Amino acid sequence: MTPPPSVIAIWQAREPRAFGTTPSIRALRWLGAAAFLAWLAWSFWLFDITPTRLWNGFTGLLTILRLMIPPSPGELWVDILKGMAESVAMAFLGTLLASLVALPLGFLGARNIVTAALLRFSVRRIFDGMRGVDQLIWALAYVRAVGLGPLAGVLAIFSSDVAVLAKLYAEAIENAEKRPSEGVVASGGHRLHAIRYGILPQVLPVMLAQALYFFESNTRSAAILGVVGAGGIGLQIAERIKVRHWDEVAFIIILMVLTVSAIDLLSGLIRQRLIGRSAATRA
Repeated sequence: MTPPPSVIAIWQAREPRAFGTTPSIRALRWLGAAAFLAWLAWSFWLFDITPTRLWNGFTGLLTILRLMIPPSPGELWVDILKGMAESVAMAFLGTLLASLVALPLGFLGARNIVTAALLRFSVRRIFDGMRGVDQLIWALAYVRAVGLGPLAGVLAIFSSDVAVLAKLYAEAIENAEKRPSEGVVASGGHRLHAIRYGILPQVLPVMLAQALYFFESNTRSAAILGVVGAGGIGLQIAERIKVRHWDEVAFIIILMVLTVSAIDLLSGLIRQRLIGRSAATRA
Protein backbone atom coordinates (compact mmCIF):
# COMPACT_ATOMS: atom_id res chain seq x y z
CA MET A 1 0.00 0.00 0.00
CA THR A 2 1.46 3.35 -1.03
CA PRO A 3 1.44 5.99 1.75
CA PRO A 4 -0.30 9.27 1.03
CA PRO A 5 1.77 12.15 -0.38
CA SER A 6 1.45 14.11 2.87
CA VAL A 7 3.16 11.35 4.84
CA ILE A 8 5.92 11.06 2.22
CA ALA A 9 6.46 14.82 2.38
CA ILE A 10 6.75 14.69 6.17
CA TRP A 11 9.37 11.92 6.09
CA GLN A 12 11.20 13.61 3.25
CA ALA A 13 11.46 16.74 5.37
CA ARG A 14 12.71 14.72 8.36
CA GLU A 15 15.16 12.44 6.49
CA PRO A 16 16.10 14.13 3.20
CA ARG A 17 19.14 11.89 2.64
CA ALA A 18 16.96 8.78 2.56
CA PHE A 19 15.18 10.12 -0.55
CA GLY A 20 18.31 11.00 -2.50
CA THR A 21 21.33 13.25 -2.45
CA THR A 22 20.66 16.92 -1.98
CA PRO A 23 22.06 19.44 -4.50
CA SER A 24 24.44 20.87 -1.90
CA ILE A 25 25.94 17.45 -1.17
CA ARG A 26 26.31 16.71 -4.89
CA ALA A 27 28.07 20.02 -5.35
CA LEU A 28 30.44 19.25 -2.48
CA ARG A 29 31.23 15.85 -3.97
CA TRP A 30 32.03 17.36 -7.36
CA LEU A 31 34.14 20.02 -5.66
CA GLY A 32 36.05 17.36 -3.70
CA ALA A 33 36.64 15.32 -6.87
CA ALA A 34 37.93 18.39 -8.71
CA ALA A 35 40.24 19.25 -5.81
CA PHE A 36 41.60 15.70 -5.77
CA LEU A 37 42.30 15.73 -9.51
CA ALA A 38 43.99 19.13 -9.20
CA TRP A 39 46.17 17.86 -6.37
CA LEU A 40 47.04 14.74 -8.38
CA ALA A 41 48.02 16.81 -11.41
CA TRP A 42 50.10 19.15 -9.25
CA SER A 43 51.90 16.14 -7.72
CA PHE A 44 52.77 14.80 -11.19
CA TRP A 45 54.09 18.21 -12.19
CA LEU A 46 56.04 18.67 -8.95
CA PHE A 47 57.83 15.31 -9.28
CA ASP A 48 58.29 15.69 -13.02
CA ILE A 49 56.47 12.43 -13.74
CA THR A 50 56.32 12.23 -17.51
CA PRO A 51 55.83 9.30 -19.94
CA THR A 52 59.36 9.82 -21.25
CA ARG A 53 60.94 9.50 -17.81
CA LEU A 54 58.82 6.47 -16.98
CA TRP A 55 59.74 4.76 -20.24
CA ASN A 56 63.46 5.47 -19.81
CA GLY A 57 63.31 4.18 -16.25
CA PHE A 58 61.51 1.03 -17.35
CA THR A 59 64.09 0.45 -20.06
CA GLY A 60 66.94 0.90 -17.60
CA LEU A 61 65.28 -1.51 -15.19
CA LEU A 62 65.03 -4.16 -17.89
CA THR A 63 68.75 -3.70 -18.62
CA ILE A 64 69.58 -4.25 -14.95
CA LEU A 65 67.36 -7.35 -14.82
CA ARG A 66 69.16 -8.79 -17.85
CA LEU A 67 72.52 -8.22 -16.15
CA MET A 68 71.25 -10.06 -13.05
CA ILE A 69 70.82 -13.29 -14.98
CA PRO A 70 72.29 -15.68 -14.07
CA PRO A 71 72.82 -14.84 -10.35
CA SER A 72 76.32 -15.46 -9.08
CA PRO A 73 77.80 -15.42 -5.54
CA GLY A 74 81.09 -14.09 -6.90
CA GLU A 75 84.47 -14.64 -5.37
CA LEU A 76 83.58 -13.04 -2.02
CA TRP A 77 80.61 -15.31 -1.28
CA VAL A 78 81.88 -15.87 2.27
CA ASP A 79 81.46 -12.15 2.96
CA ILE A 80 77.90 -12.37 1.65
CA LEU A 81 77.06 -15.20 4.03
CA LYS A 82 78.66 -13.34 6.91
CA GLY A 83 76.67 -10.23 6.05
CA MET A 84 73.41 -12.20 5.96
CA ALA A 85 74.18 -13.81 9.31
CA GLU A 86 75.05 -10.38 10.68
CA SER A 87 71.70 -8.97 9.54
CA VAL A 88 69.79 -11.82 11.20
CA ALA A 89 71.79 -11.35 14.39
CA MET A 90 71.13 -7.59 14.34
CA ALA A 91 67.40 -8.17 13.92
CA PHE A 92 67.29 -10.78 16.67
CA LEU A 93 69.29 -8.79 19.21
CA GLY A 94 67.52 -5.50 18.50
CA THR A 95 64.07 -7.13 18.72
CA LEU A 96 64.98 -9.02 21.89
CA LEU A 97 66.20 -5.88 23.67
CA ALA A 98 63.18 -3.90 22.49
CA SER A 99 60.80 -6.62 23.72
CA LEU A 100 62.40 -6.77 27.15
CA VAL A 101 62.34 -3.01 27.64
CA ALA A 102 58.84 -2.68 26.17
CA LEU A 103 57.37 -5.15 28.68
CA PRO A 104 57.48 -2.84 31.75
CA LEU A 105 56.73 0.18 29.56
CA GLY A 106 53.61 -1.56 28.31
CA PHE A 107 52.33 -1.94 31.86
CA LEU A 108 53.06 1.74 32.52
CA GLY A 109 51.00 2.71 29.49
CA ALA A 110 48.02 0.44 30.25
CA ARG A 111 44.87 2.12 31.54
CA ASN A 112 43.92 -0.74 33.85
CA ILE A 113 47.36 -0.81 35.51
CA VAL A 114 48.35 2.85 35.89
CA THR A 115 45.38 4.83 37.13
CA ALA A 116 47.28 8.14 37.27
CA ALA A 117 46.11 9.83 34.08
CA LEU A 118 49.01 12.29 33.90
CA LEU A 119 51.66 9.57 34.18
CA ARG A 120 49.93 7.35 31.65
CA PHE A 121 49.44 10.27 29.27
CA SER A 122 53.13 11.21 29.54
CA VAL A 123 54.26 7.65 28.86
CA ARG A 124 51.98 7.36 25.84
CA ARG A 125 53.25 10.62 24.39
CA ILE A 126 56.83 9.38 24.76
CA PHE A 127 55.78 6.30 22.78
CA ASP A 128 54.30 8.53 20.07
CA GLY A 129 57.45 10.64 19.88
CA MET A 130 59.75 7.66 19.48
CA ARG A 131 57.46 6.00 16.93
CA GLY A 132 57.52 9.19 14.88
CA VAL A 133 61.22 8.73 14.07
CA ASP A 134 61.88 6.29 11.26
CA GLN A 135 64.29 3.41 11.73
CA LEU A 136 66.59 4.74 9.02
CA ILE A 137 66.89 8.07 10.86
CA TRP A 138 67.85 6.23 14.03
CA ALA A 139 70.48 4.31 12.04
CA LEU A 140 72.00 7.49 10.63
CA ALA A 141 72.15 9.02 14.11
CA TYR A 142 73.76 5.95 15.68
CA VAL A 143 76.27 5.56 12.85
CA ARG A 144 77.41 9.09 13.66
CA ALA A 145 77.38 8.38 17.42
CA VAL A 146 78.97 4.91 17.70
CA GLY A 147 80.56 4.52 14.28
CA LEU A 148 80.03 2.11 11.41
CA GLY A 149 79.06 -1.47 12.10
CA PRO A 150 76.26 -3.70 13.41
CA LEU A 151 76.08 -1.94 16.80
CA ALA A 152 74.46 1.06 15.13
CA GLY A 153 71.96 -1.29 13.45
CA VAL A 154 71.07 -3.02 16.70
CA LEU A 155 70.51 0.31 18.44
CA ALA A 156 68.41 1.59 15.52
CA ILE A 157 66.16 -1.48 15.57
CA PHE A 158 65.85 -1.24 19.35
CA SER A 159 64.99 2.47 19.32
CA SER A 160 62.38 2.18 16.58
CA ASP A 161 60.70 -0.97 17.95
CA VAL A 162 60.60 -0.36 21.69
CA ALA A 163 57.86 2.29 21.53
CA VAL A 164 55.76 0.35 19.01
CA LEU A 165 55.96 -2.85 21.03
CA ALA A 166 55.22 -0.96 24.25
CA LYS A 167 52.05 0.46 22.68
CA LEU A 168 50.97 -2.96 21.43
CA TYR A 169 51.72 -4.50 24.81
CA ALA A 170 49.71 -1.79 26.58
CA GLU A 171 46.71 -2.46 24.34
CA ALA A 172 46.98 -6.20 24.99
CA ILE A 173 47.12 -5.59 28.75
CA GLU A 174 44.09 -3.31 28.61
CA ASN A 175 42.11 -6.03 26.81
CA ALA A 176 42.98 -8.72 29.37
CA GLU A 177 40.21 -10.34 31.40
CA LYS A 178 39.69 -8.78 34.82
CA ARG A 179 38.40 -11.85 36.61
CA PRO A 180 41.72 -13.69 37.06
CA SER A 181 43.41 -10.66 38.66
CA GLU A 182 40.35 -9.95 40.80
CA GLY A 183 40.45 -13.56 41.97
CA VAL A 184 44.12 -13.21 42.95
CA VAL A 185 43.34 -10.08 44.98
CA ALA A 186 40.29 -11.72 46.58
CA SER A 187 42.42 -14.66 47.70
CA GLY A 188 44.80 -12.35 49.57
CA GLY A 189 47.34 -11.38 46.93
CA HIS A 190 48.52 -7.81 46.41
CA ARG A 191 48.59 -5.82 43.20
CA LEU A 192 51.90 -7.21 41.91
CA HIS A 193 50.59 -10.73 42.42
CA ALA A 194 47.47 -9.81 40.42
CA ILE A 195 49.66 -8.56 37.57
CA ARG A 196 52.01 -11.53 37.70
CA TYR A 197 49.44 -14.32 38.00
CA GLY A 198 46.26 -12.71 36.70
CA ILE A 199 47.29 -10.57 33.71
CA LEU A 200 50.73 -11.65 32.53
CA PRO A 201 49.76 -15.29 31.69
CA GLN A 202 46.97 -13.94 29.47
CA VAL A 203 49.03 -11.42 27.49
CA LEU A 204 52.45 -13.11 27.40
CA PRO A 205 51.65 -15.38 24.41
CA VAL A 206 50.35 -12.38 22.46
CA MET A 207 53.46 -10.39 23.37
CA LEU A 208 55.75 -13.20 22.23
CA ALA A 209 53.82 -13.52 18.97
CA GLN A 210 54.18 -9.80 18.31
CA ALA A 211 57.89 -9.92 19.09
CA LEU A 212 58.33 -12.80 16.63
CA TYR A 213 56.56 -10.85 13.93
CA PHE A 214 58.83 -7.85 14.55
CA PHE A 215 61.88 -10.13 14.36
CA GLU A 216 60.81 -11.31 10.91
CA SER A 217 60.12 -7.73 9.78
CA ASN A 218 63.40 -6.43 11.19
CA THR A 219 65.35 -9.04 9.24
CA ARG A 220 64.21 -7.25 6.09
CA SER A 221 64.86 -3.83 7.62
CA ALA A 222 68.40 -4.80 8.62
CA ALA A 223 69.30 -5.06 4.93
CA ILE A 224 68.36 -1.41 4.41
CA LEU A 225 70.22 -0.28 7.51
CA GLY A 226 73.43 -1.72 6.12
CA VAL A 227 73.26 0.65 3.15
CA VAL A 228 73.84 3.62 5.49
CA GLY A 229 76.72 1.87 7.24
CA ALA A 230 74.90 0.05 10.03
CA GLY A 231 76.33 -3.35 9.15
CA GLY A 232 74.69 -6.43 7.73
CA ILE A 233 73.95 -7.59 4.21
CA GLY A 234 72.99 -4.08 3.11
CA LEU A 235 76.64 -3.10 3.06
CA GLN A 236 77.40 -5.99 0.69
CA ILE A 237 74.56 -4.87 -1.60
CA ALA A 238 75.72 -1.25 -1.63
CA GLU A 239 79.29 -2.22 -2.49
CA ARG A 240 78.21 -4.39 -5.43
CA ILE A 241 75.78 -1.81 -6.78
CA LYS A 242 78.58 0.75 -6.86
CA VAL A 243 80.72 -1.49 -9.07
CA ARG A 244 77.67 -2.71 -11.07
CA HIS A 245 78.03 -6.40 -10.21
CA TRP A 246 74.33 -7.02 -10.77
CA ASP A 247 74.66 -10.81 -10.88
CA GLU A 248 75.97 -10.78 -7.32
CA VAL A 249 73.23 -8.35 -6.29
CA ALA A 250 70.69 -10.84 -7.64
CA PHE A 251 72.29 -13.64 -5.62
CA ILE A 252 72.09 -11.52 -2.45
CA ILE A 253 68.44 -10.69 -3.10
CA ILE A 254 67.59 -14.37 -3.56
CA LEU A 255 69.47 -15.21 -0.36
CA MET A 256 67.56 -12.49 1.51
CA VAL A 257 64.20 -13.75 0.21
CA LEU A 258 64.98 -17.32 1.25
CA THR A 259 66.19 -16.23 4.69
CA VAL A 260 63.18 -14.02 5.39
CA SER A 261 60.81 -16.71 4.11
CA ALA A 262 62.36 -19.30 6.41
CA ILE A 263 62.13 -16.95 9.40
CA ASP A 264 58.57 -16.01 8.48
CA LEU A 265 57.53 -19.67 8.24
CA LEU A 266 59.17 -20.58 11.54
CA SER A 267 57.86 -17.56 13.43
CA GLY A 268 54.39 -18.11 11.95
CA LEU A 269 54.30 -21.66 13.28
CA ILE A 270 55.46 -20.48 16.69
CA ARG A 271 52.87 -17.66 16.73
CA GLN A 272 50.06 -20.06 15.88
CA ARG A 273 51.18 -22.43 18.60
CA LEU A 274 51.42 -19.67 21.20
CA ILE A 275 48.10 -18.01 20.33
CA GLY A 276 46.34 -21.38 20.07
CA ARG A 277 47.68 -22.46 23.44
CA SER A 278 46.61 -19.14 24.95
CA ALA A 279 43.09 -19.53 23.56
CA ALA A 280 42.86 -23.07 24.88
CA THR A 281 44.00 -21.94 28.33
CA ARG A 282 41.37 -19.18 28.48
CA ALA A 283 38.68 -21.62 27.37
